[in-house]
Amino acid sequence: MTTPEPPRATPASAAAPAPADEPELLRAPAADVLDSTELGRFVRYVQAARGESFADYDELHRWSVTRPAEFWTSVRDFFRVRFATPEQAALPDQGMPGTRWFPGATLNYARHALDGAGAADSAPALVAYSQTRDRVELTWGELRDRVGRARAGLRRLGVGRGDRVVAYLPNLPETVVAFLATASLGAVWASCAPEFGARSVVDRFAQIEPAVLLAVPGYRYGLKDVDRGATVAEIRAALPTLRVVVCVPYGDGALPDTVGWDDLLAEPGRPDTDPVPFDHPLYVLFSSGTTGRPKAIVHGHGGILLEHLKNHALSWDLAPGDRMMWFTTTAWMMWNALVSGLLVGACPVLLDGNPLYPDPDTQWRIAAETKATLMGASPGYLMACRRAGLNPGRDHDLAALRQIGAAGSPLPAEGYQWLHEQFGDRVLLNVGSGGTDVCSGIVQGGPWQPVRAGEISGPALGVAAKAFDDDGREVVGELGELVITVPMPSMPVGFWGDTDGSRYRATYFDTYPGVWRHGDWVRFAETGSCVIAGRSDATLNRGGVRLGTAEFYRVVEELPEVADSLVVHLEDPAGGNGELLLFVVPAAENALTAKLRDRIVRELRGALSPRHVPDAVVAVATVPRNRTGKKLELPVKRLLLGADLADVIGPDTLADPTALDDFLTLATERSKR
Repeated sequence: MTTPEPPRATPASAAAPAPADEPELLRAPAADVLDSTELGRFVRYVQAARGESFADYDELHRWSVTRPAEFWTSVRDFFRVRFATPEQAALPDQGMPGTRWFPGATLNYARHALDGAGAADSAPALVAYSQTRDRVELTWGELRDRVGRARAGLRRLGVGRGDRVVAYLPNLPETVVAFLATASLGAVWASCAPEFGARSVVDRFAQIEPAVLLAVPGYRYGLKDVDRGATVAEIRAALPTLRVVVCVPYGDGALPDTVGWDDLLAEPGRPDTDPVPFDHPLYVLFSSGTTGRPKAIVHGHGGILLEHLKNHALSWDLAPGDRMMWFTTTAWMMWNALVSGLLVGACPVLLDGNPLYPDPDTQWRIAAETKATLMGASPGYLMACRRAGLNPGRDHDLAALRQIGAAGSPLPAEGYQWLHEQFGDRVLLNVGSGGTDVCSGIVQGGPWQPVRAGEISGPALGVAAKAFDDDGREVVGELGELVITVPMPSMPVGFWGDTDGSRYRATYFDTYPGVWRHGDWVRFAETGSCVIAGRSDATLNRGGVRLGTAEFYRVVEELPEVADSLVVHLEDPAGGNGELLLFVVPAAENALTAKLRDRIVRELRGALSPRHVPDAVVAVATVPRNRTGKKLELPVKRLLLGADLADVIGPDTLADPTALDDFLTLATERSKR
């Protein structure tokens, strides 16, 4: 825990060319940024402890990636991370893959989460809103007591170090309690949201052979009651290693032949934690499963602890007493990040249900009611609020709000401008991109970085993010592969079951030996800011020139007649230009007329280039997205090239099960040509 300070003041080649227009500077760092933020406290600490001084964020970032052992040791010391046994060295070898951080050290993530940076028992620890039951609030004392009881209950069930505990649960206080109790024992956690069907859950959980399953019998989504009894029975039957199922009471109904949640917590227990090695598995996160079986990505106690302490305090500016609200399900890494608000003494605000029920203004109302200091949202939600004409800055008391976070997909420049119109310089818009693989941000903003419309501010501290061309050379001002050239602690321990590490190496290190390839297509500017142009496996290649999908969406979706869009490029096996296909969902009361097609073509040609003009513009009912809101360009492409649906996408990956119907029809028509 850091020393308390007085309350803070509010801080007033084969690549497409970069856009010619300089992005609009919306917000410069406040003059008092180093006096009013957690980042400033860290900078002052490093100066006092190590004699380092930094003129700006770029100098601080450069130090964090050129001297990673010093930087991450400083993070450990600043946040007073306690090792039960000391390390042999911080980073004996920087070579990737196979990097080991702080070998010899033991610790436990749950110990620091339950300490809450020294939070008092009477302070709020969790606030939960649900469409299934009334609002729930737990104090730190209640959270610690329930984790101690759950820990004792899991031990009675025979759970110990290395056992796997899995959850088919919504975003509830019980889910947080069960996770921390599992971590405290050195057992391994994994979770899926209950909107997933049985096959998707089994595809994930069966890989790690769990001993205990926690589940709910049902839930409410908006006005719809959803029964999950039969699905839980199917999951249970397909997991032969299960010793017991714990029923968390939620929604209507019950689960037969289970241990009740109250029974699990019946006996008092101390919220103790068992020290484990720095890289001991904490939890398993699963990739979306859009191409084959989901990857079971293993994250360790120490790496997640250090990364989330750094990220939450130094980028998101969270401190003891703050409130962190971010709509997420338990299947997305943002849930894990939300829970880690506890590490810095912040109170997570948990939301469960339809995020747009009863209307899009709901999340802003909850942010005002809870006095959220950080509100996170998907770019899709923010743009929907803009289209709906909402005025959250005017209509709600959001005086406590200091940051709005956005992640999951690119946010168009118009979204930046709308939020700046709503809140001005008072609220920092922090747009980031990272993901499940590192369970954090790779590029994002922070209090000491400027905000430019349509651009992410730059690489996160401790992340040596760059753009590489095909030959492994760094490029600036051009699209390239997003890579990380220096190890960071939250890179995965490995993939579950990948005993020789071959799948892990093939996923991240086969393209550029010794360099992490993340799989995104990015353009860095000379200023250090960047634009994520989509997944590199979905990148469009026309005549040797690569085009990022996000560039299309920024232009097309700003047209009032277009509600959504998706673009794919179908390569020509004979080496020709192939086909560039743009699919659009017309806005309400609009149709894809010849006039609208012509307008779309003109806008793309004028805003981007003639190479961005599609060969065909096709109307569809909806754009397929996964459950975190990402567009599924690659599955659509593979369908149109003749692949079978079962080989293209995992069941229940789609947010809307009917979203591929139009594309299946098109694929059938194409196969008959």
